[in-house]
Amino acid sequence: MRNIASAGRPVSPGDAMKAHSRFQEGFALHQQGDINAARVLYERALKWHPSHFDALHMLATIAYQAGQLDKAEALFLKALKIDPDAVYALNNFGNLLQDLKKYKTALAHYDRALSLDPNYVDAHNNRGDLLQQMGRWTEALESYERAIALSPNYAAAHYNRGNALGMMGRFEEAVASYDLALGLVPDYAQAHMNRGNALNELGRHADAVDSFDRAIEYAPDIPYLLGTRLHVNMQMCDWRHYRERLDAVLDAVKSNQPASLPFPLLALTSDPALQLRAAQTWITATYPAAKQAHRFSKRANKTRLRIGYFSADFRQHPVAQLIAGLFEAHDRSRFEIYAFSSGPDTRDEMRLRLESGFEHFIDVREESDAQLIARARELELDIAVDLSGLTTGCRPAVFAARVAPVQINYLGYPGTMGATYMDYILADETLIPPESERFYTEKVIYLPHSYQPNDRKRAVASHPLTRKELALPQEAFVFCCFNNNYKITPETFDRWMAILRAVPDSVLWLLQASEHTANNLRREAHNRGVSPDRLFFAPKLPVDQHLARQKCADLFIDSLPYNAHTTTSDALWVGLPVLTCLGEGFASRVAASLLRAVHLPELVTENAEAFVARAIELARDRGQLEAIRQKLETNRLTAPLFDIERLARAIECAFIEVDERRQAGLPPVSIHIAEPLPLTDRASKR
Repeated sequence: MRNIASAGRPVSPGDAMKAHSRFQEGFALHQQGDINAARVLYERALKWHPSHFDALHMLATIAYQAGQLDKAEALFLKALKIDPDAVYALNNFGNLLQDLKKYKTALAHYDRALSLDPNYVDAHNNRGDLLQQMGRWTEALESYERAIALSPNYAAAHYNRGNALGMMGRFEEAVASYDLALGLVPDYAQAHMNRGNALNELGRHADAVDSFDRAIEYAPDIPYLLGTRLHVNMQMCDWRHYRERLDAVLDAVKSNQPASLPFPLLALTSDPALQLRAAQTWITATYPAAKQAHRFSKRANKTRLRIGYFSADFRQHPVAQLIAGLFEAHDRSRFEIYAFSSGPDTRDEMRLRLESGFEHFIDVREESDAQLIARARELELDIAVDLSGLTTGCRPAVFAARVAPVQINYLGYPGTMGATYMDYILADETLIPPESERFYTEKVIYLPHSYQPNDRKRAVASHPLTRKELALPQEAFVFCCFNNNYKITPETFDRWMAILRAVPDSVLWLLQASEHTANNLRREAHNRGVSPDRLFFAPKLPVDQHLARQKCADLFIDSLPYNAHTTTSDALWVGLPVLTCLGEGFASRVAASLLRAVHLPELVTENAEAFVARAIELARDRGQLEAIRQKLETNRLTAPLFDIERLARAIECAFIEVDERRQAGLPPVSIHIAEPLPLTDRASKR
């Protein structure tokens, strides 16, 4: 600690001595944890010596730690005006600026500190954290590695290095980095948790759960970890602690505690009230609305509406598979279409198609939120459509700041985002019955048929796969479900096993995530009185071959509470009937939406008992099932579900209506879109 010469009025030696004495007393109390008493003494020191650097710096630190960020900023600025070369103040002010999301200024302060002291380990580590926030992973990694080179036993730097490697998809290296941190600090709960996340990405689910268990042992209240652990258990179909862990998560969510991220909860309950609470809890804590609303000016010479689609999934991904045709079908005479891609540039066939399907395709994966916000605002979008919602790679901060006067939640996340800055959600009356609107923070745009776009260009392998090639029994009745394994709850499996017991010559065909998962399901089948030999597992195949093999099944039986979504439309596209059961929430009603849009309401059941009975009925009455197959084949190319042009016109009508409301100064309200006229007829009536 030291005094810096006064920058204002002269300070007498006696006053300087009194200020120094008060500061020392305050600092001693500060070290003992008596923050309030320390603050009083620091303030007394400033009365004797208004330019006492250390008192200003410590008061800034106290304000920062108390969450008084504006006050802390003013105090840091005063202190650094007195001594601009105080490296620890430069570092601490950089931390505050990082929290204030003033990233460029924060980086300048870290760089200034390191120019004065290149061996300042904490500044290297904090600089890495900032660069991670900015999405500059390679530079962040370099900062962490510099910190580690200077201080090999710096556990936090090893941990942060693991985080950066994980964000770069280098999960094996991330695990190794977490292991180094844990070798130094065995009870480092966050390192155990993120090690588990990396192991989960590597498909090492059991090891991931072990890491989560250790994290919970050391820190039982880590936000969202209970839900994450349960979600990974569900990926393995490991239900040994299912009921007690589910009850713990749901009880915590009811109490507005951060027990589960919103997405995993969709597969655990169909209760839309709980899904809303989980979303609001997460959004409020991590991406609240900007304190000051951005004001949008009217765009001059507005001839076409500018629509921005934001996604991390513009590649070979279920969202892209569904929506690619919509982008191509938009009326370019009335809409200017932008893509903002924040996911990996895979250069796969779908990525190349999307790049050519948009009028403007902008790769923003290396741009910070602030950069993306500025870029989108410069383009003067009329409507921003979020295709990621609360899924992997989402960027809610962009929408929290507002990048367009109208913001819409669509397709990628099957539920409410719980965010006041999302104005609308695109849906239909099956997905969100009017009486359920209260569970959505967005106003609902009701499309006339199903909300889901479907691409008629999805390729099916020309080679007709046979049951023999797929190792399926030739004469058996083949039930199937190609949903991800985490959607298989014990209750869903109970229903499936009741069906198999009632139809002795039947088998169940599922996706195989791993042999471990398959063995868990075989064990659960045995426990329910069904031979494990009646379960068959389909390995991962290219999309066109996966579509082709579904023709070898007789009936797709759905899961609840998280239905088949893209998987339902895949099955229907190749002519495979899908039997579903309605739940309460959005994710529990998607398959019903699709079936009604392809005019097959007879495959929608209202409860578990009806679902089981209907599956058994169709398996025993092959004639009835064949009639449904024929009806599906007839409807496939005539019903609304696979008519992307019809859906495009409806969505365009919605865009026009919500923009007109905004232009008129009217707030968002739920709206119903009527069946639109064909594009040629609309043009003739203008």
